[in-house]
Amino acid sequence: MIRNTLLLCLSILFFAAPLTAKELTGTLAQIKKTGVIRIGHRASEPPMSFLDDNKKPAGYSIDVCDAIAAAVEKEIGTDIQIKYVPVTAEGRFKALTDNKIDILCGSTTKTLTRSEIVDFTQLTFVTGASFMMSGQNSARTEGFNGKKIGVMKDTTTVAAVQEILKETETQAEIVLFNSEYDGLEALRKGKIDAFSADQIVLVGMILAEKDPRTFVIDTNVFSFEPFALAVRRNDADFRLVADREISSLYRSKKILNIYEKWIGQYVGQSPMLFQALIKLNATPE
Repeated sequence: MIRNTLLLCLSILFFAAPLTAKELTGTLAQIKKTGVIRIGHRASEPPMSFLDDNKKPAGYSIDVCDAIAAAVEKEIGTDIQIKYVPVTAEGRFKALTDNKIDILCGSTTKTLTRSEIVDFTQLTFVTGASFMMSGQNSARTEGFNGKKIGVMKDTTTVAAVQEILKETETQAEIVLFNSEYDGLEALRKGKIDAFSADQIVLVGMILAEKDPRTFVIDTNVFSFEPFALAVRRNDADFRLVADREISSLYRSKKILNIYEKWIGQYVGQSPMLFQALIKLNATPE
């Protein structure tokens, strides 16, 4: 009797219609409908996000986003096209809220204030603000009295510079720029005495120089800048796909290949802070 009942149950399960796939929502549903994932990127922030010699988006964050795009393909079960959309520092978050991009790839610092506008993925990198000076000028923070320090506007570095100047009782003028390029040109022409940004951004700026010795970077950092990718708020399913892929990159240590490709070969072994990031964000399935 028990055997017959068991066989009957198995027969019902075998011939029953298959369970429907999980219904896609938000960004995932949109991507499946359009067949396109739109990656917002910065065009001049090497080594995280920039245009290579062929004018194609490249960099550490772009490689991470490409991996996420591949994960999205698996999630929705169809091939998709990647469309790279250039964004500015001022308009990058609005591009997300206005549905012009699906994910923001670059060197964006995750903050609680910004989380009122967008959501963030797992951390993808960690760095801190520092100073870059002309190779002829070795001044440190304590030597900036009466000097001009350039910072790109609408970045967290502005507040960090204000704080370090206050702590060291340094009377220096902060000059705001629309882009790192404008700040670099001002430094090159002697219009400012130093330019401040995340250290990894400064490294990228030097790497783009024909003669890297033209500028020097202070080896110290004076802030904590956790980078993450931004997505639209309250889109948990899409964010989970991104987080799963980022965690997979950490667990498999493939993130180190990306680091070496864009950063390690220029600055050496990854710092302890980055190693700790890998450990902390290797979230298990």
